[in-house]
Amino acid sequence: MNLTPITSLIFGILILVFPKLINYLLAAYLIINGLLGLGVNL
Repeated sequence: MNLTPITSLIFGILILVFPKLINYLLAAYLIINGLLGLGVNL
């Protein structure tokens, strides 16, 4: 199951509600994507 679309949707909504958190959310999203891309099981 690919969680990327769900994760993107959640982060998008959070950014709309809390615009000041965009940098933290983007960083977290990129880190999670990187880990998933490397095959790390979360």
